[in-house]
Amino acid sequence: MKLPLFKVFFLCILLPPFLYIFSVQYLEKMFNRVYLEEIKDVYIGDSRSLFDGTITVRDAISKNISSYIRNQWIVKIGLKLDVIVTTKKGTIIYPAIFEDPAGAVSPSDPIQIAEDNYNLLNDGLVIHVNSKILYYKPISIAILFFYIGISLFFMIFSSRQNFRKSEMEEMEKIRTIDRLIEREKRSVEILKTLGKKRSELNIRYSEVREELEKEKQQASKTEDGMLEEIISLEEELNRNIGLQQEQQQEIERLKSEIDKYEKDNQKGKTKNEKEATAVSRRFKALYKNISMNKKALDGFVLIPEDMKIKCEEVIHQLNENPDLVHIKRKVFSKKSSETVLEVIFSYKGRLYFRRLPDQHIEVLSIGTKNTQLKDLEFIDSL
Repeated sequence: MKLPLFKVFFLCILLPPFLYIFSVQYLEKMFNRVYLEEIKDVYIGDSRSLFDGTITVRDAISKNISSYIRNQWIVKIGLKLDVIVTTKKGTIIYPAIFEDPAGAVSPSDPIQIAEDNYNLLNDGLVIHVNSKILYYKPISIAILFFYIGISLFFMIFSSRQNFRKSEMEEMEKIRTIDRLIEREKRSVEILKTLGKKRSELNIRYSEVREELEKEKQQASKTEDGMLEEIISLEEELNRNIGLQQEQQQEIERLKSEIDKYEKDNQKGKTKNEKEATAVSRRFKALYKNISMNKKALDGFVLIPEDMKIKCEEVIHQLNENPDLVHIKRKVFSKKSSETVLEVIFSYKGRLYFRRLPDQHIEVLSIGTKNTQLKDLEFIDSL
């Protein structure tokens, strides 16, 4: 996202002081944590000399901390490091502000010194570290110059970007002006061409107008004949519309009859399917040696009631003793070598069955003489 140049200058002026203050505070907190851990490791020094009584705790802590602070390079370039060591009761051990004459111990009494050292260490010591970056020292100046340098770099970079953007926009404006001039030239040429065409069209318009006047005069002569023809056409159109309405009514009537037929047919199919299911269950229960094909069940349902009685009589004979059934003929399938036998019942009735390998009888189809062709086609398809 492109920022306006005055906003960039404003940010570059305000940000360095804020970043400088934030960085100084952050570094001071970081130095507090780091130096606290390091001073905890070195402020006691060699504990053997403390317990031997050769040096007091105050002297050892003062010596070790002072030596540690002197050796820190960052202290030399502007970090002020304040260290305070106290007992848990609040007695200041370091830095040594003053000596208590009553509590002073003779350097020649190492046992007493060792006892005092032990008591102090046993009570526990608390270290307080406070680091502060001095504003007039090199480290502070370096941080400030660092952010000023970044701001100057960003300012220069943004200025160059804005300058490049301005150059590109200027070039785009020049190209746009060139395109518009070119379009203006083309438009002038087109206007000239259109002027010529306009003159031609005016001439053509005059010619067409003259022809139209002539046609009007000619048309007025034949107007009466055209009116009569229009009237006759309207009458013919009305007759056709009447016929179309009659045909449409006939179509609607036929549609309603077709819908009614389809509904009746669907009801008949549903009824036949239910009856065929009931017949199948009854035959399975009565005739254990007979298996009925779905084609045979559907055919049995469709034949008249008097023929059903004769047909079931034939099925009963096939179940009890197939040899007693009178076979009219053998029907040979075109697609296989299997033989299907035909039985006649009630004169017009036809029943087709075959013997299965387990000597059971499968009734393939039941119908009449009228359905014989479809029955034979079904048998041939097995």
